[in-house]
Amino acid sequence: MLFNSLEFVIFLLVVYVLYWFVFNKKLNPQNILLLAASYFFYACWNWHFLFLLAFSTFLDYSFGLIISKSKNHKKLFLRLGIFNNLAVLGFFKYYNFFADAAQTALSHAGFHVEPWVLNIILPVGISFYTFHGMSYFFDIYYGKIEPTRKFVEYAVFVCFFPLLVAGPIERGSHLLPQIKLKRKFSYQQSLEGLRLILWGYFLKVVIADTLSAIVNEIFSNYKTYPGSTLVLGAIYFSIQIYGDFCGYTNIAIGVAKLFGFELLSNFKYPYFSRNTAEFWRRWHISLSSWFRDYLYIPLGGARVSKLKAIRNTFIIFIVSGFWHGANWTFIVWGGIHALMFVPLLLSQKNRQFSSDVVAHDRKLPNLKELGQMLATFSLVTFAWIFFRAPSLAFAFDYIAHMCHGLTHATSNKIGLIYVAIPLLIDWQQRRSERTVLAFKNNYVRRGLYILLGICVLLYSVDNPSSFIYFQF
Repeated sequence: MLFNSLEFVIFLLVVYVLYWFVFNKKLNPQNILLLAASYFFYACWNWHFLFLLAFSTFLDYSFGLIISKSKNHKKLFLRLGIFNNLAVLGFFKYYNFFADAAQTALSHAGFHVEPWVLNIILPVGISFYTFHGMSYFFDIYYGKIEPTRKFVEYAVFVCFFPLLVAGPIERGSHLLPQIKLKRKFSYQQSLEGLRLILWGYFLKVVIADTLSAIVNEIFSNYKTYPGSTLVLGAIYFSIQIYGDFCGYTNIAIGVAKLFGFELLSNFKYPYFSRNTAEFWRRWHISLSSWFRDYLYIPLGGARVSKLKAIRNTFIIFIVSGFWHGANWTFIVWGGIHALMFVPLLLSQKNRQFSSDVVAHDRKLPNLKELGQMLATFSLVTFAWIFFRAPSLAFAFDYIAHMCHGLTHATSNKIGLIYVAIPLLIDWQQRRSERTVLAFKNNYVRRGLYILLGICVLLYSVDNPSSFIYFQF
């Protein structure tokens, strides 16, 4: 069931009415309704994997209690809980990758081996809900939270349908307290949620899906286009993946607001970043902060020798890349970002833009800020080529063709309109990622609502397309 489908809209309306008008008197019935709705939502994808989700949820719930009660073996049970999650994730997502890699390594050593390759279907959302479970273990182990005694509460934390398939990756310390408290309807919160949903649909249906067709055409036939068109193809994909994933996140956060929940932010206008470090504080925040808190910092972070700090940087970026998919392209993508981050680390500029927003008190950036943003966007866009490519050979060949014919006339310029629109609107609202479309002038605001709504309806006539991050 896709967010951008009529089925989801009907599903959401039914759950919303039941939640606020039938089960609004008691907390436990509301949570049971959310859990049942979440399981139904997941079953619409593939009901066979519903049993895996339920079993994984129960196992993590049990391990949380065991870790909390254990006095002498906390670390042992923490490791067992993490191992269980990584084993499930590794089997479904990475088995064939490692089997192929082992075959290649052995063939280079002179051994011919036929690997046992499995025809495995990747359960949707598995990368996200396994990370929910592991963050829960870590938070209990480090004393940030007490484990919940009610299975339904923990299951809602893991399976809450707005975030189940593609995040944001929540923390027990942030979402569980909200699940345990009775929710009251808030008109302002609902209004903010509807704005986020509308903007999310516009980013996905109008911007991302339109650019997707152009990107697919350019990448599929890159050998027939001049280098200037291939540059545009990379730029278009940068905006496509942003519109697709940020659009999904806005819808998820907006839907959660309709039910009285505040999810973690996942995007803070990353393409206005002035260096790579700032970009990763603004792009897929829930994942990057997860790796920072549960991998980078335990390894020592930057508070170790320079050599170890560089090692830690490469570990976190390569693992982050590998998290996205079992392909060398994602590993190289992560490695490129590590290479871009290391100079900032060595010059101690990685925390340079950790709190402020570009041109916070001005309408336009100065020339230095503009240059920094363009340079960062260019580097990030170059790395996206590896993310988009089906193989390393494809990526390198695309780049080789891109470097030729840059002075030729460029086709597919129409996509620049779909690049400019979200960037211009984002620039106006860059100071807060939660107050989208909240323009002060009533006529401007309402007119924009109507215009965006009409665009979403007009562009939704075709079959809804899946979100990019559903494959992860």
